[in-house]
Amino acid sequence: MDLDRNNILIVEDNIDNAYALSKNLELNGYETKIVYNGVQALDVIDEYQPRVIIADWTMPEMDGLSLLETLREKEEYKDIYFIMLTARGTIKDQVEGITCGADNFLVKPADPGVIVAYVKAGMRITQLQEELKKAEHSKALVEMAFTAGHQINNPLAGMLMSLETIKAELDRESLEKISDELKIIEESIQRIKAAVNQLTNLKNPKLISYTSDTHMLDLEED
Repeated sequence: MDLDRNNILIVEDNIDNAYALSKNLELNGYETKIVYNGVQALDVIDEYQPRVIIADWTMPEMDGLSLLETLREKEEYKDIYFIMLTARGTIKDQVEGITCGADNFLVKPADPGVIVAYVKAGMRITQLQEELKKAEHSKALVEMAFTAGHQINNPLAGMLMSLETIKAELDRESLEKISDELKIIEESIQRIKAAVNQLTNLKNPKLISYTSDTHMLDLEED
């Protein structure tokens, strides 16, 4: 996921309000996309992948609260920062929105500077969340690699000892007959040892494509 993206999905059925909100944010360096109800928002969210959503509470077809509830039910949308835009300024309304998962509220008419401040806060929070997830993922990969390396290393040591025992017990003529096979075994063991060493010393894990739908650890660290 791109940590530098700054796109905002505006969900507002009033065309003039949506346009004014969009221009204010674009003048402050943000990318925006306008839709006019919750149904349209759901249609574009996968492709657009907004970091922040500003949605009006009251809209036709699907209002802001219903949109919020739908998004919070799905794991892939839970980290989107959701700002509810509403004319409802009572504590009861705000409690209802927060209970459903709203991150912040803007009461109409909202000051342009306040809107930008709320968006900046939302962008920073989501960026920190994504950085934390990336760090946790990297830590998990390192632990997995170390465990795999340790589990492979023990039987590998047994293979090496067994190979040396076999070589010691065979006479010279027998060794010469299987010298090519022994060389292949020894080279293979050395390759496995090198991979184990890379796994157990992995510090900055990176994934590379293996097939169209799978990835593997890149053990060739810089």
